[in-house]
Amino acid sequence: MNDPAVQAVTRDARPAAGQRLLHLEGVTKVFLTDEVETHALSNVHMTVHQGEWMAIVGPSGSGKTTLLAILGLLDTPTSGSYVLGDRPVAGLSASQRAWVRNRQIGFIFQSFNLIGDLTVFENVELPLTYRGMPAAERKRRVESALERVGMAHRRKHLPGQLSGGQQQRVAVARAVAGDPLLLLADEPTGNLDSKNGQAVMELLRELHAGGATLCMVTHDLGHSKLATRSVSLFDGRVVEDGTAGVLG
Repeated sequence: MNDPAVQAVTRDARPAAGQRLLHLEGVTKVFLTDEVETHALSNVHMTVHQGEWMAIVGPSGSGKTTLLAILGLLDTPTSGSYVLGDRPVAGLSASQRAWVRNRQIGFIFQSFNLIGDLTVFENVELPLTYRGMPAAERKRRVESALERVGMAHRRKHLPGQLSGGQQQRVAVARAVAGDPLLLLADEPTGNLDSKNGQAVMELLRELHAGGATLCMVTHDLGHSKLATRSVSLFDGRVVEDGTAGVLG
């Protein structure tokens, strides 16, 4: 897409380690239903730097998923600004936002969101096809991503032939295959038993150690301590923001 507005967001967007990756300034999100205002987020200020692993925690209804949706360009704030890669994303059309998401942001969902009638390989490859990427490059990236998550031997299987933990590994491979600027994980262990949940968290830890920037919503305080930073939300406001744990 040769669109100046999109190129303004993506051009030179990947900062060096430790530099600012994104910034929220006074972000508020209000939902209107039956003439009732629900303030999902209220005046959120936040900066994320390249190479951080940020855990977003808080009780149900505190605004965690809304915040992640705004970071992932799946939703827009009612007021305030969001800067990604030092450039504002306000004003992008729906197709422009989708273009940026496909190239800059990787998503890991609680429910895996794999397509049942596509193989593991095809699920990981699908977002890359939307880029018009040559088949040889897609193949290289998919194989590399599946190797990273230990699922190369399952490339021809369908999602229904995999365990929950294996499906989440495939979802992680799909997220990282495009070499995104930012990885967003929404309760990535929510549908897994404790053993598979720990395995997925170890995989995220390895990705972070390799230089990935992660923002993760979690209700598990033990998992949040694996992150380098923890942001606590309550009633849509940031009530605590500080170091979560030390990766050893």
